[in-house]
Amino acid sequence: MNLLTRIWRSSLGKKYVMAVTGIALFGFVIGHLVGNLQVFGNPDLINTYAHFLKSKPGLIWGARLGLLGVVGLHIAAAVTLSMANRAARPVAYAGGSAYGSAWRSRYMLVSGLVILAFIVYHLLHYTALVPGLNGTGRDFRELTANIPGVSEKVPDVYAMMVLGFRVPWVTLFYLVAQGLLFVHLGHGLASMFQSLGLRNHVWWPRISNFARVASVLIFIGYASIPVAVLAGLGSDYLKTRVPATGVAAATVNATANSR
Repeated sequence: MNLLTRIWRSSLGKKYVMAVTGIALFGFVIGHLVGNLQVFGNPDLINTYAHFLKSKPGLIWGARLGLLGVVGLHIAAAVTLSMANRAARPVAYAGGSAYGSAWRSRYMLVSGLVILAFIVYHLLHYTALVPGLNGTGRDFRELTANIPGVSEKVPDVYAMMVLGFRVPWVTLFYLVAQGLLFVHLGHGLASMFQSLGLRNHVWWPRISNFARVASVLIFIGYASIPVAVLAGLGSDYLKTRVPATGVAAATVNATANSR
């Protein structure tokens, strides 16, 4: 415990905490993306995947609580480091920023907090299924489907994703958050290696290029889903499997008439 306390109280220790938790969060971002990209396959694919996760409450809640702890440590380390840096230099730089500092690094805390706000909304939207937050006028808890090998109906996650991303402001918020995630990862991935002492003149250019390429690919992967939905992904499924009412009906009919 004393060792952990000493690590947390030092700036270098907090940087280690940010690096390790950042690696864990990067792994989650990749895994979550792989799961979400199943929306491009047969609807049964992502519905079966979602049902599998929900059928393992111990596993899913363990992962959620662990992820919550990792996010909390990452944010706490970032905020306390930022406060320590401000206290160490109460007078701003004459040029407005430190010489040689990348613009991404100056907005890491801001982008991280906005991403956190999006995550909270995203969980309320697609995990807690809080009525009134999806903008469709429909309670997503009522959307169910049949999948192979399961006798009872399961949540129709495919329909939830398609209906959810048909709402313009939801998609806009999602894309803004993914853009900020792109900025955050572009700098954060490289910083993780630096904090762990893995920066040298041979590997640093490769690490920097990896961070840039990975952040671009992740942004494209996540952004492709709402863009595809707005372009018509899932339209036929909704017309045949999900009765449209209220705002959802107007959205479905408008899309059908435009095709």
